[in-house]
Amino acid sequence: VRLVESGGGLVQSGGSLRLSCATSGFTFDDYAIAWFRQVPGKNREGVSCIINRNGVANYADSVKGRFTISKDDAKSAVYLQMNNLKPEDTAVYYCAADPYRLCVLQDPGVPDYWGQGTQVTVSS
Repeated sequence: VRLVESGGGLVQSGGSLRLSCATSGFTFDDYAIAWFRQVPGKNREGVSCIINRNGVANYADSVKGRFTISKDDAKSAVYLQMNNLKPEDTAVYYCAADPYRLCVLQDPGVPDYWGQGTQVTVSS
């Protein structure tokens, strides 16, 4: 199982970024994919997740209305479109895969597989 994030960078407050999570090594449809983020000294925080089989998605309250998760089954990829970014969105963003199709944001212990992360920095 392999997950590779890309698309992070430096953006001004109010700007947008689109993160990508390229996956391989498993049957895409059998998994749920989640985005988590982490800042130094804090716990990893769930941002959004999607159940690939049916497209059901979930969002943290802090990003609802600003972030959108989507998937491309043909490419086995998941995306996180982030709009109206705020300085408090600054973090390393990770995508993670769960083989039990659980879309759970409250517990970073749920997904079994993780990518290496991509840094998102939002300047004020």
